[in-house]
Order: sequence, then structure tokens, then C-alpha cells
Amino acid sequence: MAAFFQKKIGIDLGTTTVLVYVPKRGIIIQEPSVVAISTVDKKVLAVGKEAKDMLGRTPDTIVARRPLKDGVIADYRITEAMLRYFINKAVGGFRFFRPEVMVAVPGGITSTERRAVIDATRAAGAREAYVIKEPIVAAIGANIPIGSPSGHMIIDVGGGTAEMAVISLGGIVASESVRIGGVKFDMAIQEYIRRKYGLAVGERTAEDIKIQIGSAIFLEDKLSMEVKGRDMITGLPKIIEVTSDDVTTAIQDHLEGIISTIKEVLHKTPPELSADVMDKGITLSGGSSQLRNFDQLVAQATGVPTYLADDAQQCVAKGTGIALENLEAYKRSIFTN
Repeated sequence: MAAFFQKKIGIDLGTTTVLVYVPKRGIIIQEPSVVAISTVDKKVLAVGKEAKDMLGRTPDTIVARRPLKDGVIADYRITEAMLRYFINKAVGGFRFFRPEVMVAVPGGITSTERRAVIDATRAAGAREAYVIKEPIVAAIGANIPIGSPSGHMIIDVGGGTAEMAVISLGGIVASESVRIGGVKFDMAIQEYIRRKYGLAVGERTAEDIKIQIGSAIFLEDKLSMEVKGRDMITGLPKIIEVTSDDVTTAIQDHLEGIISTIKEVLHKTPPELSADVMDKGITLSGGSSQLRNFDQLVAQATGVPTYLADDAQQCVAKGTGIALENLEAYKRSIFTN
């Protein structure tokens, strides 16, 4: 029984989604990283899915906001409240047991930002908090043998950041982190529809459009969908038809930003490891890597075969849990300071 109380929790603290992994049980929570707060007394009213349902629909006395921006803490107090909610939910009735928690953070995070994550996790009820870089855990979760002496390249595209790294012998050899992800895609779609069609749509609608018909490259057989929004001139509700070409055009600049960063990492990779990457291909993980034909776009731009990992969105959370279960083996990859 005592072993059960040594609770360990792996958290993928994403800009748009939080995933919580508990060893032997797998991913037990996957909810939006949104918190609803009362503007009157600053109380937290809802977290996760319930709070996301309030986005764009709240009266003046309630604000629904994402406490993380570009993969890092933008609002410390709200992040702590959100972490407390998810840790309590994962621990269940055993509130008096303080779990060990490992949190995945973007590769480009500063030491101050890293400290903030550790402090917020401890304040939220963790007995011990570790942070580990996302590319490492994404690779572990995608079943890449990161301890082997050959080069593997992983690209993790989430809501706030795109992380890319070449990993060998359990460490990062070359890496870059760019603050482009699903949230920027959504904003670009909103902006494009406003400019082209004179229609204002909310961020949830923009995300829907991206998921339903979005593509990283122009499609021969265009997809389309009806979109409801507010006409910018009359102010009245209006329905228009949007195509996959609209989405591809809207997010073009952001995709180019990710591609040029991937090329930078490949340029920095030692020749021996470059040859390994060429042989094994590039692995994609993260929720936003599931955008239609994203793997094709990367393969065309780099000339390296590219594959989407199984359960791409869950790789980071899974890897975090595995690293936590095997702390000794992954000590070199973990930052505890």
C-alpha cells in the first residue's frame, strides 16, 4: 500500500491543453489550459473544459483566460490555481499525499521561467517538482530510443511553441524553439477571414476551421465549410463559406517560420548525426503537428522523410510519465534547479 502513496504525476503544461499522466494508469486528464476568474473578487470559478466553454461567452464580471503564453507562465497566480486543480484531480481523495510532479517545459525556456514553473508546481501541492525539456520527453513518448548513440530528430508543435531537436545519447545536440504554434495559426485564420470576408469569428470558430479543413499545403481537392460570424459592416450575424485554401494562405507565414527553424537545426547538426536523421527520418509530435499534410510540407522543405508519431498530442505527457518512472535513467536529461 505504501508504494501506492508514492504518487508520481507527469504534466504536459501546454499553452492550449494540459495533459496529466499517472504511471500504470496512463493519461488520465486531457483538458484545455483555460481558467475562468471573477473580476469582482478575483476568485477562480472554473478550470479546464468548463472554463473553455466560457471563452468568448462570459459577462463582464467573468474572464476566461489562458495563464500560459507561448509555452511559458504569463500569469503566475492563475497557473498555480490551474496546477492545483489538475494535481488534486489526479491524486483524487488522497489530498494529504503530496505527489512528485514532473512538468515538461519548452526547450527555449529561460532559467527564470523554469524557476517559476517549479515554484508554481510546489505551491500547488507537489512534494518535489522537476522540469524536463519538451523535445526530450516528446521523443521518449514517441518511442524513440534517445539513449542510443545515433541521431534522432523530433519536432513537437504545440499550442504555443514549436520545439525541434536532434537527440543523441540522451541529450540534445542541436535544438531551437520558436514561439509559433496552434494559437498563432488560429489568430492568423481569424485575421484572414476578417480581411477577406469582412467577418469577425471567435477563436473557437477559428480552431474549428483549422481542424475541419486546414492543410499545410494547398489541396487539389479543396475542402470547404460554412462559417458563422458577425458581419464587420452591418454588425449582424452572417454565414460564409471558407475553403482549405483560405486556411493554407492564412497560416503560410507561420509555417515558413517553423520550416526555417527546422533548417537551422539541421544546419547545426554534426555530419554523422545528420546522416542518421536522413536514414531514420524526422518524427513529428504535438497537437498542432496533426494539421493535414504537415508531415508532407516538412519532408518537401527538408528532403528528409517525415512521420507523424502515434498519438502525437499525447507524446509529451507520456514521455514525462515514463521519465518520472525511470528517474535514475533520465537524470542527465532533467533540470532540477
